[in-house]
Amino acid sequence: MSEIIERNRPVLSKKLDKFFTGLADAFRFVKRFFQEVWFPPYEFKEILRQCYEIGYRSLPLISLTGFIVGIVFTNQSRPSLSEFGATSWLPALISIAIIRAMGPLVTALIAAGKVGSSIGAEIGSMKVTEQIDAMEVSAINPFKYLVVTRTIATTLMIPVLVLYTDFVALMGSFINVNQNELVSLSTFFVQVFEAISFLDVFSSLIKSLVFGFTIGIVGCYKGYNSSNGTEGVGKAANASVVMSMFLIFIEELLALQIVNAIRYA
Repeated sequence: MSEIIERNRPVLSKKLDKFFTGLADAFRFVKRFFQEVWFPPYEFKEILRQCYEIGYRSLPLISLTGFIVGIVFTNQSRPSLSEFGATSWLPALISIAIIRAMGPLVTALIAAGKVGSSIGAEIGSMKVTEQIDAMEVSAINPFKYLVVTRTIATTLMIPVLVLYTDFVALMGSFINVNQNELVSLSTFFVQVFEAISFLDVFSSLIKSLVFGFTIGIVGCYKGYNSSNGTEGVGKAANASVVMSMFLIFIEELLALQIVNAIRYA
């Protein structure tokens, strides 16, 4: 009896033990993804289907969000610049803000809410209804078919959506600037491209790849490890969104430090 009690006694505390156990499970999950991704079968048809679901079906929401972000940020920046008589700097300011930070961050957060929850709920429902077990019985690798395909699709499509969001946000900003300062389209985009550098675009795309991978792997992990029936499916969808957004903010902070170190080295 004393040996059983000793084995059940927490090493640090129940919460800390649960946290580190979950961290180890997540690490093994990510490690398995990088082991599975290089070997056949590659499931190209499923990857293309997921790219369509993640990319094309997200366009209406991304378009509206990006357009509003461009208009709102321009309106918010104008009063501050007008105090110094520097409203001509609006295109440059908007382009730097959108391409460096706001475009990738807004797109990733929207995708975390829409795509991450969808992946978590879909895989979670398959888990609790034992469809994943049925796939294993049918000699199908469920990890390869469900996790690898969705993670690759999010990793590929989020950078594409970021470029699209940047363009839509800049067009929204141009409409606002054109109405107030009567700036032509060519003049606006000349100032936009003069203000940004290759490092800005490159770092934005690299961040987008990391954000896409995070959204995909977190949604798959939470769904793949869900339990307790339909309640577990809801918890998996919710946890996918919360954890993805939290990690995106952490990654944005780390990326900012690295890019600034390179920029001012």
